[in-house]
Amino acid sequence: MSLGKVQVNNLNLGQGDIQGVERHFLFVGRAGNASEESQLFSVGAQTVLADTFADSPLLEIVKAAQLNAGQNWTAAVYPLAEGESITDAIDRANEVQSFEMVVVCDEQTTSSGLTDIHDHLTSLQATLGRFVSALVAVPGIDVATQTWSQYEAATIALQADIAAHLVVPVPQLHANNVGVLAGRLCNRSVSIADSPMRVATGSVLGLGDAPVDTNGDPLSLATLETLANARMSVPQWYSDFEGTYWSDAQTLDAAGGDYQYLEHLRPVHKASREVRVLAIRRIANRALNSTPNSIELNKAYFMRPLRAMSKSTTILGTQFPGEIQPPVEGDITIEWTSNKSVVIYMVLRPYNSPKEITVNILLDLSSN
Repeated sequence: MSLGKVQVNNLNLGQGDIQGVERHFLFVGRAGNASEESQLFSVGAQTVLADTFADSPLLEIVKAAQLNAGQNWTAAVYPLAEGESITDAIDRANEVQSFEMVVVCDEQTTSSGLTDIHDHLTSLQATLGRFVSALVAVPGIDVATQTWSQYEAATIALQADIAAHLVVPVPQLHANNVGVLAGRLCNRSVSIADSPMRVATGSVLGLGDAPVDTNGDPLSLATLETLANARMSVPQWYSDFEGTYWSDAQTLDAAGGDYQYLEHLRPVHKASREVRVLAIRRIANRALNSTPNSIELNKAYFMRPLRAMSKSTTILGTQFPGEIQPPVEGDITIEWTSNKSVVIYMVLRPYNSPKEITVNILLDLSSN
């Protein structure tokens, strides 16, 4: 008889947290000084940006983002050298860190500039498995030559016929608009499923000087509505209500697309990042097999990120909803297409968000 033996193994079941990249943005723009060029700078809420970067549009945009993002903000900044491409900068930055979004601070003046950024971000999904979208600066008005009607026509033409659901174009009407929006999206007092239009988030901070056209006419809500209808993300205000707020963050998705609004895209990207990690841990793991018991266990396994995203809180009768609605029976299906290939379908449901409110007031004279 052989000698008795005991072996104890510590098994890793992959039950820990998955570190997210939500609200961690990459800012890319022309450097203000040669000493900054082609480097990746990590910045945060406590960073004195003026001591780190020379005066430039890039600095002003990052300062606006820092101001609007509030507590615990983190980001990375990549100042471009002359002739260095935005796509090369994105690739180099992604060798060091991961990002939820890229903020392109140099104004893109052509349709191809917008589509090139979208195409490159799409390629990151294939090469690195990273789900990244972009806020892209587009030109504000040229006060020396353009009236508001001419500017509207030029801006509408810039985005015409483009289908690019990973790109949110932001006109630089106040010179730092894309930074203000980036900070608002990073603010941790709201969720990634909230629209920047949300008035309860508060008035935007640090928006640049109000623009005028070549005739000296100020920016109007009529112009902002025209731009918003052309899929531009712009500030707005309400008559007899103090403060300046924001419109929707609209992507350049095609008509009828599911991802026309950033508050729908961001939760889907978050779920995609986390489910991808869970799927990697199941590669060649016979815990995922075609038996009914395994399929039910793995439905619960893959739905973990969605259940976490759906957690709501109620305080004093006021509900603060989760990022998505709680999953229900039938929201996940696992199908084996062969003895080594499995396909999983999952459903994510956002909450409705009121952006147009109509109030009808009736007079009751029946008691008179």
